[in-house]
Amino acid sequence: MKIVIEAAAKINLFLDILQRLDNGYHSLFMLMQSVDLYDTVTVADSDTPCIRVACSAPDIPCGQDNIAWKAAKKFYEAAGTGEIPADITIEKNIPSAAGLAGGSADAAAVLYALNKMRGEPFTAKELARIGLAVGSDVPFCLTGGTMLVQDTGGVLSALPDLPACHIVLVKPDRDVSTAAAYGAYDQCRDIIHPDGIAMLHRAANADLEGVCAHCANVFEQCVEVPERVAVKAVMRKHSALCSVMSGSGPTVYGIFADENSAAACESELAERFARVYRCRPAASGLRLCES
Repeated sequence: MKIVIEAAAKINLFLDILQRLDNGYHSLFMLMQSVDLYDTVTVADSDTPCIRVACSAPDIPCGQDNIAWKAAKKFYEAAGTGEIPADITIEKNIPSAAGLAGGSADAAAVLYALNKMRGEPFTAKELARIGLAVGSDVPFCLTGGTMLVQDTGGVLSALPDLPACHIVLVKPDRDVSTAAAYGAYDQCRDIIHPDGIAMLHRAANADLEGVCAHCANVFEQCVEVPERVAVKAVMRKHSALCSVMSGSGPTVYGIFADENSAAACESELAERFARVYRCRPAASGLRLCES
């Protein structure tokens, strides 16, 4: 049996860190949005007695350090079946170490596919709990769309779809470790926390301009991305409703009301940066292509 899934990237419309927990994790208040930039993940039965991962991106490990491999391992541990052979192939389009949950999206696709292939032993909530043990963004990536995400990533509440708009993503030529970003945050003082309740109210009313007026990310106050200022300037020049860093960075996104402005912004930024993407909001995190 083989299942092919498109796994969507995400952006953080809003990201605030409420506190550092005793276990070292952080309590979060986030509004997350899927976008139609996809990795393609194929999961197939294998004739070898192990989990094998192949990836089109040469810089991504394919062994036990790969998050898709970890997701498969956690699935089989939760099922109590031991390790069942599976071949996982990932065609990468979402840049890694970018704040776009590319790895978490792949892990979510693997969990969804294995659950289908093994007769759906887990409910959606149970699968999300397994996903949370793999990565904090995996539960969101399993569902996707527009959601409020709280606690350490496992408390999700659906919101109305973000109104139609155009999104430009720029991933500067640098990687940001999520662990390093949280470490930098823990060392920061005098953090200014954005207004999450105001943002939630605008999102609940599907108010695009209101949402954009309240888009924010506290990591911008402590994670150094020198290119961010220049990227934001170009986005403002082309009438972006907002421009904000996604996740722990370094990717910066801009939201545009019209396609022509987004296209002009994409064109100018592509002259300076290798990884520029124009996309739109997606209503779900995973798309089943073949089974």
